[in-house]
Amino acid sequence: MDEKHLNEKITEALSSNYGEVIRQLGEDVNREGLKKTPERVAKAMQFLTKGYGEDPDAIMQGAIFHEAYSEMVLVKDIEMYSLCEHHMLPFFGKAHIAYIPDGKIVGLSKIPRVVDSYARRLQVQERLTIEIRDCVQRTLNPLGVAVVIEASHMCMQMRGVQKQNSVTTSSAFTGLFITNDSTRKEFINLVNAKLH
Repeated sequence: MDEKHLNEKITEALSSNYGEVIRQLGEDVNREGLKKTPERVAKAMQFLTKGYGEDPDAIMQGAIFHEAYSEMVLVKDIEMYSLCEHHMLPFFGKAHIAYIPDGKIVGLSKIPRVVDSYARRLQVQERLTIEIRDCVQRTLNPLGVAVVIEASHMCMQMRGVQKQNSVTTSSAFTGLFITNDSTRKEFINLVNAKLH
């Protein structure tokens, strides 16, 4: 989302609100370094939550192809940035997504776009993991889907318990990734492998 796609009314309302927040924190919103901060934050927040205006199912459906391929497809190390819905602080990391086709595949760029579409909302990592899994399952109807997200949470690192080296891992599976141990192990091995 570039600036020309921002909603001017939302930018104006948010700018006013952020200006008041800055004042309430004891700062001078008219200080040189802060004069444009309310507007900048308003625009940044619209970008960071742009997923509300996107349809992940439509993203996937925009590039589905019929193909006889029936082995695992894995897109790993997808950079992911989101905002914790509890403190509105960032959490970020990597998503690893695999599926086993049943006659249909999807253009590979669509999977990272789906990750972004769900991540660019106020989130919790656990729900984000499930939403991605369910979108891939719903749109492709594959034999199985696997999603693992590894993320660092600023709400744990900057405040609260202040554990700077902690990483949270969440996973969600369907189909063969649940019922077939060797399929799940292959997925985990591929995620952990350094093939490039």
